[in-house]
Amino acid sequence: MSEDLTGRLLVATPEIAEGVFRRSVILLLHHGDDGAQGIILNRPLDTEVSAILPSWGAVAVRDRHVYLGGPVGTDSALGVALVPEGVTAGAALTRLYGEVGLVDLDADPASLESLSGAVRVFVGYAGWAPKQLEGEITSGTWYVVDRTVGDIHTRSALGLWSAVLARQPGALALVASFPDDPSMN
Repeated sequence: MSEDLTGRLLVATPEIAEGVFRRSVILLLHHGDDGAQGIILNRPLDTEVSAILPSWGAVAVRDRHVYLGGPVGTDSALGVALVPEGVTAGAALTRLYGEVGLVDLDADPASLESLSGAVRVFVGYAGWAPKQLEGEITSGTWYVVDRTVGDIHTRSALGLWSAVLARQPGALALVASFPDDPSMN
């Protein structure tokens, strides 16, 4: 493996014209010799957290929607939290890196009161076999950029693709205005 991309964002290039990854922004939760896993940050579903995990509704972020994390494992849910400095990990919380942690959704939400409003629930995840992601990046399928804290629990999920690209330096920022339908250009 050349570079560990854990904690960085994958932003779909306009080359991905359809499907679940079209204009997606993925937070890489893990990247290593064994492959990579991440969650799509900008695919809110119509379902609210309280509909599938009633006790977690109050702990979910303000919009309270479940998000599609990716096409793998859609029969399970994953809680991702912004963990304030000073909050220690425990049985119900695993800090991955920086401010990002995984929440055990089988735990009692009351045990995580300090995370109130800081948990987003994702159904499924995105996954890559060893070296698969590196090949996709090399072929121009993904831009790899740094994350900000606001990306993870953005209030404007549907505009995240453009927002992340617009803040990039140089020509990459121009991609943010790439038309939805290039034939209409």
